Amino acid sequence: MKMRAAVLREIGLPAPYAQSRPLSVETVELAAPGPGELTLKIRAAGLCHSDLSAINGDRPWPVPIVIGHEAAGEVVEVGAGVNDLAVGDSVVLVFRPMCGACLDCASGRPALCGPGGVSNAAGSLLGGYRRLGFPARGQSAEAPPAEESSVLNHHMGCAAFAEYATVSRRSVVKVDRELAFVEAALFGCAVMTGAGAVFNTARVEAGARVAVVGLGGVGFSSLMAAVASGARDVVAVDLVPAKLEMARRLGATQVFDARDPEVVAQVKAATEGGVDYAFEMAGSVAALECAYRITRRGGTTVSAGLPNPAAQWPLQAVSLIAEERTIKGSYVGSCVPSRDIPRFVAMYRAGHLPVHELLSETITLDEINPALDRLAQGIAVRQVILPHGA
Repeated sequence: MKMRAAVLREIGLPAPYAQSRPLSVETVELAAPGPGELTLKIRAAGLCHSDLSAINGDRPWPVPIVIGHEAAGEVVEVGAGVNDLAVGDSVVLVFRPMCGACLDCASGRPALCGPGGVSNAAGSLLGGYRRLGFPARGQSAEAPPAEESSVLNHHMGCAAFAEYATVSRRSVVKVDRELAFVEAALFGCAVMTGAGAVFNTARVEAGARVAVVGLGGVGFSSLMAAVASGARDVVAVDLVPAKLEMARRLGATQVFDARDPEVVAQVKAATEGGVDYAFEMAGSVAALECAYRITRRGGTTVSAGLPNPAAQWPLQAVSLIAEERTIKGSYVGSCVPSRDIPRFVAMYRAGHLPVHELLSETITLDEINPALDRLAQGIAVRQVILPHGA
């Protein structure tokens, strides 16, 4: 089928993105699902810093590529061998496909799935397949030049900034149809990564002291999960005053301006020497350094922010030993998506994870480039794209 999608052809175009327009909304071809695949009507897709990192070059991907990895949709076609989903089902996309057979999947750690990582890096679906391409020259005014390859890559096995997507069955989790798609989309990255870091990676216990450094969609999800876990102190650290105000509304007990040179001392003073768990969710070395320094002796620092792969963090090694520190990475919130997305949805419905608070605004595909500027400037938490309109 022919559909509209947001295509990234060149990495590293400068901001403001409203002017440089790194994403072009084009007519592309989408193939029918192969065995073990399905085609979705994308109903809502969240705009995340991981998408921005593909555009600015922090995390390069093969181009041209259809961007987007946090989304929810409706099944419109199933391929051979897909027997547990049907047309009309609602699903949330998962940005790390899980083969189910490798050692990490078998050990209950599908976030580390080797074949899933290989396919993501290649810009393909699980198994190496691509179901996206450009229309034949002459069929569309938006067709690429004749010398350009017809290959079009999938971002994280999802390619969700589009009207439709063909994906692996192992890249989706079924959810109740009653859950609004605008909210369902947020569970695929923001909630799964942020809440999962608290519940799965750190296993925060009731009465603990917690800090979150970096308040995007993932950081706010961590903050809400810390509140739900029964933490006695929930500290929020960010650069944007409006986000700190929002953090208070969502249950933060103290908030601190990350720009203040005394922020580490201030957090330690407010928490009797530091927090038990600090979560770095900003994707910067400065944020990781802050999170580590506000962690008390014997505490745990968790990083899920995904900085540029070239970034290096100088660690005072003796503190790791003499203070019995723990540093943990968290990818996909250490989640088993088929287990954790339904339970996080249940927590949302019970009022424990107010995920709807993450929504900043809804936009169309044609409004995506100016939305990148709002994301880069930190003035939006989650902008959600409605590819088919409201």
